[in-house]
Amino acid sequence: MNGGVRKAYSEQMGQDAKKKCRLNNEDIELAKRLGLNPRSLVKNIPNKSEPWKAPVSVWLHEIDEKRRKKTEQKQKRRAKAAAARNEDSDTK
Repeated sequence: MNGGVRKAYSEQMGQDAKKKCRLNNEDIELAKRLGLNPRSLVKNIPNKSEPWKAPVSVWLHEIDEKRRKKTEQKQKRRAKAAAARNEDSDTK
């Protein structure tokens, strides 16, 4: 029974975050994929005294881009290591 109440509460927080952060549905889905909850989105709204902070939607896309680059680099390193192992086993 508590699960339903919690979910409704979470959905309400999600709607509040969407409105406060000026996010669209795509940005909300991206935040969920990145494992960010509504509270963390609201906490990262830039204040007027924080001109270096990007808007939340830009911040989300930057995080996603960084993670994609890291994943690509990791895959390249793994492929390179696998190729090196194959070459070593072929020369023996």
